[in-house]
Amino acid sequence: MNTLTVRRYDSPLRQAQASDTRARILQAVEHLLQAMPEAPLSFDAVAAQAGVERRTVFRHFPNKAALLAAFWEGMNQRVALRTWPQNEADLRTLPAETFAGFDRHEGVIRAALASGAGREMRLAANEERRRAFRTSLAEVAQGVPPERAEQAAAVIQLLYSAGAWQSLKDYWQLDGRQAGEAVSWAIGALIDTLRRDAATRDLPHKDQDP
Repeated sequence: MNTLTVRRYDSPLRQAQASDTRARILQAVEHLLQAMPEAPLSFDAVAAQAGVERRTVFRHFPNKAALLAAFWEGMNQRVALRTWPQNEADLRTLPAETFAGFDRHEGVIRAALASGAGREMRLAANEERRRAFRTSLAEVAQGVPPERAEQAAAVIQLLYSAGAWQSLKDYWQLDGRQAGEAVSWAIGALIDTLRRDAATRDLPHKDQDP
């Protein structure tokens, strides 16, 4: 008995249409965050704003977490080439570029800070973000008590954040690059202090044999 095999053909046109629909959905998320940051982000609202059926949103993003993750990833790519540090050099140099990127997308960054959906996005990425800062400080923190190393990573993450950018912009009238440069200086000072503390701990005490 012969069995008919049906093969799905994804033409370049169909792929382009799917990519365009996905982009419209993510643009709808951005619009809703800025227009109504206090309102819960729903698939119905996203579908209406994007001009598609609700099931179309689900076809591209099976749940809200996937939708927010895709939006956050795309937003980070638009802000800067890399927003999370990978090493000590990144901690000292990236904030100025990243904060300047926040200026270019000020509306949606502020909306993400003020909205429930933005908080969901930040919390969903929290473990990955914390891992990035711990890894960036790993070499510097060698020889530093674990509790102090963890405190340093937490404070540096706080400095290198959209919240810090907003505070420096609103209360000190610094533009993004100026705020980023200030943060880079502060992070560098903390790193230098950690390195000195680690070196001091390695020195023999007076009551120890040389």
